[in-house]
Amino acid sequence: MFFNRFQALCAERGISVYKACTEIGLNRSAVAKWKNGGSPNGTTAAKLAEYFGVTTDYLLCRDTENVPADGGKHAVSDEDIKFALFGGDGEITDAMYDEVKRFAAFIKKREADKKE
Repeated sequence: MFFNRFQALCAERGISVYKACTEIGLNRSAVAKWKNGGSPNGTTAAKLAEYFGVTTDYLLCRDTENVPADGGKHAVSDEDIKFALFGGDGEITDAMYDEVKRFAAFIKKREADKKE
């Protein structure tokens, strides 16, 4: 369950669940929803994962291995990106994700060409 993982990460950091929420700009009422079995949306999960230096998969109990952060950052998987972009609703296909990656590469190249 998400809340148990969230609570454990807070304990590792020596802070309360409420303090973690307020430090990243969340309303303390989110804790009540999570205690009752709810999970954060994609944006919130991404913020929490970044705050704790873990992947969203670990945070949301999809992965049991706590991936250590390198220099305060964690490796971002394709699943992390899909979750952040599309809210983790499972509605994205590999073809859709490939299209997003092609568009991002196009924009990156366009910006590099502008600098030349």
